[in-house]
Amino acid sequence: MNKPVFALVDCNNFYASCEKLFRPDLATTPVVVLSNNDGCVVARSKEAKKLGIKMGVPVFQVRQLMRRHGVLAFSSNYALYADISQRVMATLEALAPALEVYSIDEAFLDLSGLQQLQSLAEFGLIIRRRVQKWQGITVCVGIAPSKTLAKLANHAAKTWPQTGGVVDLTDKARQRKLLALLPVSEVWGIGGKLTKRLQQLGINTALQLADADPNYIRQHFSVVVERTVRELNGESCLELEQIAATKKQIISSRSFGQRITDKQQMREAISEYISRACSKLRHEQQQAKHLTVFLRTSAFSDNDTPYSASKSIELDTPASDTRLFLAKAMQLLDALWVEGYRYAKAGVMLADFYDPGVYQPGLFDQPAITDRQTTADQKLMQLMDKLNAKHSKTIWFASQGAKQEWSMKRELLSPAYTTNWQQLPIVR
Repeated sequence: MNKPVFALVDCNNFYASCEKLFRPDLATTPVVVLSNNDGCVVARSKEAKKLGIKMGVPVFQVRQLMRRHGVLAFSSNYALYADISQRVMATLEALAPALEVYSIDEAFLDLSGLQQLQSLAEFGLIIRRRVQKWQGITVCVGIAPSKTLAKLANHAAKTWPQTGGVVDLTDKARQRKLLALLPVSEVWGIGGKLTKRLQQLGINTALQLADADPNYIRQHFSVVVERTVRELNGESCLELEQIAATKKQIISSRSFGQRITDKQQMREAISEYISRACSKLRHEQQQAKHLTVFLRTSAFSDNDTPYSASKSIELDTPASDTRLFLAKAMQLLDALWVEGYRYAKAGVMLADFYDPGVYQPGLFDQPAITDRQTTADQKLMQLMDKLNAKHSKTIWFASQGAKQEWSMKRELLSPAYTTNWQQLPIVR
């Protein structure tokens, strides 16, 4: 039986790379991508990193630095990033027998048995060249007998250019050499609090954690940290998850581009969030029974009186019909709304999920609507999702509004190069 071998493929500076993809004139230009409402830096190109621009820094704090060095800023273009991500993942899926999409810019590949056919490092270079040629995105590849080691191998591939963007850690000696170079905080799953506790025990490097007694670590920390120790020693404890776990809740929320004081505008915002959440719910092939709506003013403004409130409701039976949740959400909004506040954020949460058709009602519950009506409602929602997937927001509910003046500020948004026919790049 082949021993497990994992490859972690990670896109370099993904959001910034997507912005440069259709702008060859920005090949050497420092680029940053901003958070919702263009507030903070959430992604940086390698050129921007060299200038010392930190992740999460508010834009106003580095605006002079950006002007001085010609740094170009973009609003977050989520549709573009998601589409490029899907293309990259499709390319990776064709190269390996199994794939786990770990995040929008990362994926684990199963390379078990491949070492008998060719060098794993050479295969890592094939992955890099294929993604670069087909999608225009640069990736780094870390290869190892466990997911945790593959994460560290990928970190090394990014950190040291002389690796060529690929690090193979299937050799035990190479594993220990790298672990000795890395602080324990770089280990996957070891956060700030765990790092401090481990350092108090004299465990400062990844190698020292690997050499710790697993039973001692389990007694003084947890089985999760014990599993990390075993993974650092090349023992695979985390399998490839080819089927994404079903979400336990769906939250749709945004900070507003401007403060909301008008209830009608808030109705539009809540309707928009309900529509997004229900669409995601149907995509997960789930139904929800619990709905929460929340409102809040800004916690960081001296000009706004603090106010934060939420209300929830339980449906009689699980559902995924946007119209039903819209009606319930408006009831909750009426109970939450207080005049005189300048609202900065609102959102909705769906929870208590069920697979369609498996909910068992109580003896005295209200009878559900007929199967024929349920089928008709499902087909209507599916049709809406299908049309909106092909052409963004083809059909929407009137309560969502047309202008949406409250919507998130994205003044530096790049074109939808791959998802809108009107904004396709033109080669002259």
